[in-house]
Amino acid sequence: MTESFVIIGDGVAGSSAAETLREEEPDADITVLTDEGEALYNRILIKEFAKGKLPEAPISIHDEGWYEERDIDLRLDTLVVDLRTDAHEVETHEGEVFEYDKLLLAIGGTPQQLPVGNSDADGVHHFWTFQDARGIKEAVEGAENGVIVGAGLLGIDFAAICGAQGVEANYLMRGECWWRYALSKDGAEIMHEAMRERGVEPVFDSGVDRFETDDDGHIEAAVDPNGERYPADFAGVAIGLNFNTELVEDTPIEIDDGIVVDEYMRTNLEDVYAAGDITQFHDVILGERAQNGAWGSAKEQGTVAARNMLEYGSEGFRWVSSYSITHFDFPFLSFGHPTLGDDEIERKFGEDEWRRLALKDGKIVGGVLIGNLAPQSAYKQLMREQVDVGAQKETLMKEGFSVEDLEQEAAAGE
Repeated sequence: MTESFVIIGDGVAGSSAAETLREEEPDADITVLTDEGEALYNRILIKEFAKGKLPEAPISIHDEGWYEERDIDLRLDTLVVDLRTDAHEVETHEGEVFEYDKLLLAIGGTPQQLPVGNSDADGVHHFWTFQDARGIKEAVEGAENGVIVGAGLLGIDFAAICGAQGVEANYLMRGECWWRYALSKDGAEIMHEAMRERGVEPVFDSGVDRFETDDDGHIEAAVDPNGERYPADFAGVAIGLNFNTELVEDTPIEIDDGIVVDEYMRTNLEDVYAAGDITQFHDVILGERAQNGAWGSAKEQGTVAARNMLEYGSEGFRWVSSYSITHFDFPFLSFGHPTLGDDEIERKFGEDEWRRLALKDGKIVGGVLIGNLAPQSAYKQLMREQVDVGAQKETLMKEGFSVEDLEQEAAAGE
């Protein structure tokens, strides 16, 4: 008997799941429901589009014909408003009902708004979808000055966009440095200087208390908690995501700042799976629940979810994620969970080279590399293999570090 699979969400997690299901189950009924108006595109490249560096064409990954060729029923502009797990069915905003044998929730999140006055004013932008990128590109091209809020990996995209489009901006940060949970001042200062070179000024111990608007409702300034006023006709806000759990809140599906899944991407209901940003998954490397919004992680989760929807327990999710930034003249990479752990080591090697590793119980759980990415393969290998390196911290920070360095040190100590 033919199985029916319904996937809610057509980001990389949902799309990779649909592709894997079709490859491994040629006769299955597969339906993908998404509230976006276009098929899968590259979320990594939309920031390059907003910077004016790429046309729209290279950003799309799948067109509607890709789904048709694979006999996957793609429904764009379709919002799922009700999930009835007992009946194994979902209902859309138009009242259409889809029955399923297995369901995948790849429903992601929505950018958080600042809880301040005029945060929804014209000129305040959030960055998540391709449509967001189009609006940002148009707005920043006509802007004279800007403010950026959110000292993390998405906020720095706004800084790069302003810099690339020649918009002078102030980057208002609550702490003493950019991404303070993962970088020390030494590492962050490399990023600060790169921003300044592009006309973006980091402002520390700041933030936004309120936005001021003109008579037409367009922002004209941001006022920080210290009373400082920063003129701006463009604002980029990236303070995190609200995970789209509304659909499952009245169901038996377990949620905890996201949808809780095991290492096989299955929820507490045997016929419901989840993948991508929305998941609180059991990280077998970390040994605890984790959440990760990186593109590669979401893609792998979608693939793993699909295989387990076909045969539960067939493949666990075991992945060391990476996130790279290419906005500046030097490379930047974070991997794993650089903000977690119970110990850390770091070293600065020059004006634009720095690295930091986060450890838990003597094992690498994440890190950040600036300027020289060569050691990443060795660090990721040690993380995947869960090697205890707590007694070899100095060796880990060798400039040209490789796994062989640890082996040689261990042999010398015998």
